[in-house]
Amino acid sequence: MRILLTNDDGINAEGLAALERIAAQLSDDVWVCAPEYEQSGASRALTLAEPIRVRKIAERKFATTGTPTDCVMLGVNELVVGGKPDLVLSGVNRGANLAEDVTMSGTVAGAIEAMALGVPGIALSQMGAYDPLDSFFEPAEAFAPGVIKRLLEVGWPKEVILNLNFPAKPLAEITEVEVTRQGFRDIQVRMAEKRTDLRGRDYYWIGFRQEKSKPAEGTDLRALYEGRISVTPLHIDLSHMASVHDLKQVIGGPPPRL
Repeated sequence: MRILLTNDDGINAEGLAALERIAAQLSDDVWVCAPEYEQSGASRALTLAEPIRVRKIAERKFATTGTPTDCVMLGVNELVVGGKPDLVLSGVNRGANLAEDVTMSGTVAGAIEAMALGVPGIALSQMGAYDPLDSFFEPAEAFAPGVIKRLLEVGWPKEVILNLNFPAKPLAEITEVEVTRQGFRDIQVRMAEKRTDLRGRDYYWIGFRQEKSKPAEGTDLRALYEGRISVTPLHIDLSHMASVHDLKQVIGGPPPRL
């Protein structure tokens, strides 16, 4: 099995090194194409206004100046030689990718681009650390190989990606995997912190408040809060079918004019 790895935290990220160790347990044909620098929050952005530079690090490892989506597209179509990858793994992200955040995540976007190119894609993210900090990715490393192997055995629809999130718990306390649906927070956690530079000019840091919502049973958020590994099937059809049905009753045919 040929596996292509990417991420949005950059080619030197600890999470990518963790993903390489995870992939090595599944295959000896592993390739890497990741952004040269961090691209968190890039979603499915493409680099269209400037060229993308590729730096070859090793025989099967590349860094690019592009986004995670660029990396997967180049990896699948240009850089991986000898045949198309059988699987794309994106991550392991430092921090969970849950609920509405998945629409902004470069990690999830890497898996989506794989799906769009006809390759199964899985996004992997590790929830915030527990002590000791040097064990940040330990849950993902311990459990991802077995979870991925089982998912490959059972398969999933070609228009779907799988979003895996690992809780921040000691290994002995992680005892369950739950297939979940995408949740939605009942609070707003994104924020912009205003600061002033040494020349008196204002600037902003955008980030997240560490505040928990009250998620429903069966959601990715609830699973992670309660210490379970979350497996969420996602797809990019954003149609709201109930509204499609309702609007069909009141608008259609010749366009209305004022």
